[in-house]
Amino acid sequence: MKYISWNVNGFRAWKEKPGTIEFLQQENPDAICFQETKAQPEQILDDAKKLFSEYPHHYFNSAVKRGYSGVAILSKIEPKQVTYGIEGLALADEEGRVLTAEYDDHFLVTVYTPNSKPDLARVDYRQQEWDVQFLKYLKKLEKRKPVVVCGDLNAAHQEIDIKNAASNKTTLKSPGTAGFTDKEREGFGNYLQAGFIDTFRFLKPDTVKYSWWSYKFNAKANNSGWRIDYFLTSKSLEKRILGAEVHDNILGSDHCPVSLTLK
Repeated sequence: MKYISWNVNGFRAWKEKPGTIEFLQQENPDAICFQETKAQPEQILDDAKKLFSEYPHHYFNSAVKRGYSGVAILSKIEPKQVTYGIEGLALADEEGRVLTAEYDDHFLVTVYTPNSKPDLARVDYRQQEWDVQFLKYLKKLEKRKPVVVCGDLNAAHQEIDIKNAASNKTTLKSPGTAGFTDKEREGFGNYLQAGFIDTFRFLKPDTVKYSWWSYKFNAKANNSGWRIDYFLTSKSLEKRILGAEVHDNILGSDHCPVSLTLK
């Protein structure tokens, strides 16, 4: 079973970029998860059917606000059930940030975690509401069967996951940069403490790879990036993890795709 997750930062622009569709066709995953589609279902469906004909099952959770946020799952296998958003977490519904597909022996959840914003206006919400409620949701699913979580979690967990850790982390003089504050790193760490596995770091504890680069300051050319796109799995899937990769040579968005292969 192979999955690919990609924050495309606008599906309609992304699909026109050279090599994007070809990469997915070559990798041939069983399901593709997109974040930040920035489109309503009717704006994507025809292209999805045409470009991904081998994926007959298409699911979209779009934001109420047009041209904003949004997640999608394209699957070769028809899920037993699909859930949109999270009950009790309004932002997951209003901004189209969570989509869950239930398969025979596991759940696949794709998520586009809210950014804390440059002024950290959302950082307390992230720590006290989003991370808490989303983790509760995952653990509730896990009572029924194992969970695979993928997407843009908008947090670099460790210093190895960001090019310039010293200038972005929380200090006595600075609250830190959105995506690398102590609050966000702790929130991500809570997923791991609850038993979820960061599959890339599990297989490659010392490998430096990034999945997102700012469009500013020639960041991609300098590889001044952050690893904020993940595949997490339930502990019970540990022995089934065959591969986890950050495809940092693939362009098409300010994020690159990440993948997971399970037995």
